[in-house]
Amino acid sequence: MTDKKSILKSASIISLVTIVSRILGYVREQRIALLLGTTAAADAYNLAYRIPNLFRRLVAEGSMTASFIPVFTTYMREKTREEVWEFANRLFWTLALVVAVITILGMVFSPAVVHLFAGKNIAEAQAIELNRIVFPYLFFVALAALAMGILNCFHVFGLPAATPVCLNLATILFTFAVVRSHFKDSATAIVVGVLVGGVLQFLIQVPLLVEKGMRFNFGLSFSHPGIRNVARLMIPRLFGIGIGQINLFVDTRFATSIVMPIGSLAALTVADRVMELVLGGYAIAVATAILPMMSHQAAAKDYESLKKTLAFSVRIVAFITIPAALGLMILREPIIRVLFQHGQFVAESTRLTARALLYYAVGLPALATVKLVVPAFYSTGDTKTPVIVASISLGINILLNIIFLQFFFKRVQNGGPALATAIACFFDFFALFVIFRLRYGAMGTMEILRSFGKTSLCASIMGVACWFGNYYTTFTIHSRFLVQLLVFAGLIIGATALYLALAWLFRCHEIEEVYGIATRRTVGPSDGYLEP
Repeated sequence: MTDKKSILKSASIISLVTIVSRILGYVREQRIALLLGTTAAADAYNLAYRIPNLFRRLVAEGSMTASFIPVFTTYMREKTREEVWEFANRLFWTLALVVAVITILGMVFSPAVVHLFAGKNIAEAQAIELNRIVFPYLFFVALAALAMGILNCFHVFGLPAATPVCLNLATILFTFAVVRSHFKDSATAIVVGVLVGGVLQFLIQVPLLVEKGMRFNFGLSFSHPGIRNVARLMIPRLFGIGIGQINLFVDTRFATSIVMPIGSLAALTVADRVMELVLGGYAIAVATAILPMMSHQAAAKDYESLKKTLAFSVRIVAFITIPAALGLMILREPIIRVLFQHGQFVAESTRLTARALLYYAVGLPALATVKLVVPAFYSTGDTKTPVIVASISLGINILLNIIFLQFFFKRVQNGGPALATAIACFFDFFALFVIFRLRYGAMGTMEILRSFGKTSLCASIMGVACWFGNYYTTFTIHSRFLVQLLVFAGLIIGATALYLALAWLFRCHEIEEVYGIATRRTVGPSDGYLEP
């Protein structure tokens, strides 16, 4: 009960902050869509932005943070305060050096990098220039990710989760004419805003790091025991996360292939942003909250608690994402039309994006739960299994992309990369979950399946109601934005209320469990150092 209380409390804080960030993220994407639409410039911007983000996930938020947290939590349990912060300082400056080298290489060899990532249907010269401007974003966001990992280990989640707000606000600012007019075009102004946002993401966390004990004393070390342990864990994770980023690379190549309509990459990006609103709202919040907890449980060899933590988190996230997926699939066109169809983002842009969103939404529950199962393996020190499963998933993704492009293009069109990703995510989840269950024993699988069954039933009834609501409100015939917005809001609020009422009627355990935990007074796990 204490662990569940802690997960829900931490996830709620992260979720609240992340929802604010996602709302600002929507404003950011809406401003970008308004200025660029699904034009060739939009594809060039999205390609330029994707490349440093890929490296960010490789060396920062992905492998480094996931590897650092288990090592740092062990130091907090077994070492003195001075040893803990010596390790943190050394890792900070060593990471800064490594990422600085990657950043400089990325800027110098930008033409080769862009050529590697892009298909033939891209404005390559513009993408190269934009990529050079935005690449230093990687340096600052990598340091911000390390700061986030340190603060999360102290059960500080609010401020780190709020750092994307800085990115969103800076980018939004640079889309307005008063700032944009100082640059040669809108795409250039936007990437400069991204760079400024990356700097702020790191700087905003510095005061709290100093308060916790970080002094930023300069010192490079590749031989420090803690850094060596992080590196040892990172190497296989680099392959695992790298495989995931190769999936992104594959999707980018196929989205910019010559047969795809112009704007397909921009449409995929906008659809992905809508997906992130759901994932960031609660699924990623839960994943962020449970990683330090599972690391503590694994360090204490308390595998029974670890399994209960994982099973509970999977049920809670599925309870949110299954109805969300159905809602996104059924209401995809109203969602895109209301949120983005302005300025350069025209009706054809809505159709392109809605198609991509349909296929992305198919995989939403799997994508969310994979983000819970992979940290469970990491917390036990097993970095090989996720890599092996991800390698197979990569092959599935490539094969499906080829099949959809060559044989089913008329059916799926620009949604092919999204559908391939969705199917590969389902393979990831089922393979990892079954392996974890076989390795560590019973973890309430029947309870999870019953929960999935009830959730799916409630979501299906809600989905039917959504379809009829969308049909009988004749959303598409309304031309005035205010009318569209009111109808759209009514559909979303009505669907949510119906789903929650059905969940209560069918006695879904998740509602009762969350309510029961919320009304109990329990104390979360303590945090601190081993005192000398």
